Amino acid sequence: MAVHLISHPVAQDLLTQLRDAQTPSPLFRQYAQRLSVLIATEAMRDLPTRPVVVDTPLGPADGARIASDVVVVPVLRAGLGMLDAVLSVVPHARVGHIGLQRDEATAVASQYYAKFPSGLDSSVVVLVDPMLATGGSAVASLQLLADRGARRTRLLCIVAAPEGIREVEAAFPDVQIYTPAIDHHLNAHKFIVPGLGDFGDRLYGTM
Repeated sequence: MAVHLISHPVAQDLLTQLRDAQTPSPLFRQYAQRLSVLIATEAMRDLPTRPVVVDTPLGPADGARIASDVVVVPVLRAGLGMLDAVLSVVPHARVGHIGLQRDEATAVASQYYAKFPSGLDSSVVVLVDPMLATGGSAVASLQLLADRGARRTRLLCIVAAPEGIREVEAAFPDVQIYTPAIDHHLNAHKFIVPGLGDFGDRLYGTM
């Protein structure tokens, strides 16, 4: 498994804004979306293309169009904060959804919803989940996708913990992870340290 660390200075600046406890929810949403665009752009770097010719106002021009079907799957609810940004990078993508609820005492994720487009076996599947903490939600989501036929899946997150990366690597070694940050560790409550707090709460102002 490869972890792609996005070190672009703009990405790191946006991440710092997200980490800041003083950043209010409206700005948090804006920064999360901008950062997600950068993450998605890097994650789509190797999509296959096909040559085309288009007519400009001044004549024909050689070009390229994405030749792969793309399916974006946010993990509810926090993953919705990245969805529009990813779709701005690949507007033709189709969308699925996974609903997982994490037990606060055990940190075990249970599924309450799953809906996917057809043809996952022939698509590039982009799983978006902002916080890769224990890896439990990511592995559960990846297993759901694999059971539906997904074979080319990549995971986009805003902050990752080493523990979560190890869990994903052990269960799905072929999955590529794209993130601007690998943080220090998980605390006793399974939150990423230093992290940025509860992403969903800060995104939607439900703290």
